[in-house]
Amino acid sequence: MSTIRTPVRLQAVSAPDQPDVTPALHELYRGFEEELLVPLWTEIGDLMPAHPRSRAVAHLWHWDNLLKLAARAGEIVPVGRGGERRAIALANPSLGGRPFATPTLWAAIQYLMPGEDAPEHRHTQHAFRFVVEGSGVWTVVDGDPVPMNRGDFLPQAGWNWHAHHNATTEPMAWLDGLDIPFQYVTEAQFFEFGRDELSEAERTTPERSRSERLWGHPGLRPLSATPAPAGDSPLLAYKWEFTDAALADQLALEAEGYGGTVEPGHAAVRFANPATGGDVLSTIRAEMHRVVRGAETAPVRETGSSVYQVFNGAGTVTVGETTWSVTRGDLFVVPSWEPFSVRSEAGSADSDSGAMDLFRFSDSPVFEALRLDRRGNA
Repeated sequence: MSTIRTPVRLQAVSAPDQPDVTPALHELYRGFEEELLVPLWTEIGDLMPAHPRSRAVAHLWHWDNLLKLAARAGEIVPVGRGGERRAIALANPSLGGRPFATPTLWAAIQYLMPGEDAPEHRHTQHAFRFVVEGSGVWTVVDGDPVPMNRGDFLPQAGWNWHAHHNATTEPMAWLDGLDIPFQYVTEAQFFEFGRDELSEAERTTPERSRSERLWGHPGLRPLSATPAPAGDSPLLAYKWEFTDAALADQLALEAEGYGGTVEPGHAAVRFANPATGGDVLSTIRAEMHRVVRGAETAPVRETGSSVYQVFNGAGTVTVGETTWSVTRGDLFVVPSWEPFSVRSEAGSADSDSGAMDLFRFSDSPVFEALRLDRRGNA
């Protein structure tokens, strides 16, 4: 018999499809406990449910509240070694207080004060930055200064050196997304400190990074370059002007009777690796959706989880049985297999595009790689 103090506790219950409760069954269960064994017939309903039952719940965070708290943190919490970043993570209320938006995705508001630098480091976690408002910060990835402006999406594959610097007189906030929870549960993560200070060459403020100059030309792949490892995108910034134009063109084509949208009044694009056409990161998918005023998307459900941020406009969002009113900057979680739909109430007063624009990131590449992806109408 095992000498380990066992955490296994088995209860014999009288229920359909369960063995008869007898002294012999009790004795058998005590033997299982001592040897750290759990029989499938007592667990199958939990281990193999008929459909996904996420540990995460749908939840909404209001951007205005996050921004106020981040600004207060900017006044009293320094950026430097130890904390590394003034990043404040979303904690899903059903995940035990961990800084996880979903069981696989990490999302945070990061805040950098005027003239501040966030020191260099690298980690195996794949990451991105999405800018819902503001400008003036440069992220420096392997020595390449990349400007960050409203609407820009900036992916960064794991194990690349990176730092940030604010070159303006105003603070700036943005959304950080990483696969920290996924790497945490798979016990695959590594982290390494870099230099404490950037060089003068890295503190420059170019309008375009070197990666954009090489890879940022639609449909053209440089013959001199090779893709980043594992198929992660070598393009470090996807500019809002191009995303906006792509969404506008889809809706214009629909209005002309040629299609091009995913459903009436709903345009959408996926940020893609220019070298392969696949996802920008091996564990994270990123998309932008535009829903015209008055349009309502059909409810859908998918395996895997998502985090959304409202970039433009306002409307109502329904996740499962919960419905919220949302506006610019607000963030919300869609857990695995929960039905999701949105109704746009955007107008010229609250939207640059006149529509409701939603940024989405998800763990879909992981589920597709494992052949666990499934999508259906609610």
